[in-house]
Amino acid sequence: MLFVEDLRLVKQDCTWTHVKFDDDSVADFFDEQVDLGRSPEQFARVWVHTHPGDCPLPSCTDEQTFDRVFGRTEWAVMAILSRQGPSYARLRFNAGPGGEIEIPITVDYSRPFEGSDRYAWEQEYGTNVLPEPPIRAANARRRRSAQPASTRLDDETENEFQDAWFDYLEDEENPKGFEF
Repeated sequence: MLFVEDLRLVKQDCTWTHVKFDDDSVADFFDEQVDLGRSPEQFARVWVHTHPGDCPLPSCTDEQTFDRVFGRTEWAVMAILSRQGPSYARLRFNAGPGGEIEIPITVDYSRPFEGSDRYAWEQEYGTNVLPEPPIRAANARRRRSAQPASTRLDDETENEFQDAWFDYLEDEENPKGFEF
């Protein structure tokens, strides 16, 4: 059993379909963890991210990112939480013959964990997860419209994702869209 006892966020700019991590924030996190005597196997092998709708399955971009960032590690996990509840996780291991297997996700509320402090979590989220500035989002839309039609989402699908992203950002009752 894999037990994740702490989740940490690094600074990142986000749209409803894209994320860009702040390189300095990632480097600072790695430095902090190494200074605490931890090896990357203890803090940099589980990639958890969210999807704005109800589908937790990895996108092509997710698969490419997982391959690029974790492709040479002995093991890694990609976990995806969708806004509307379902989740997905897959363990990949490169030791021995290598392979991968989908694994179940549960939240064990019987053990105390730092992430159970909702206020602290919302503070960390608000500090590190920044909606992409509108000018960059507009430039991204122009880049998408320049793509061949075969690689673009149709307008209805794109609007559905965009609506889910804005709902996610504006949800007053649950401002960060997480439900456990």
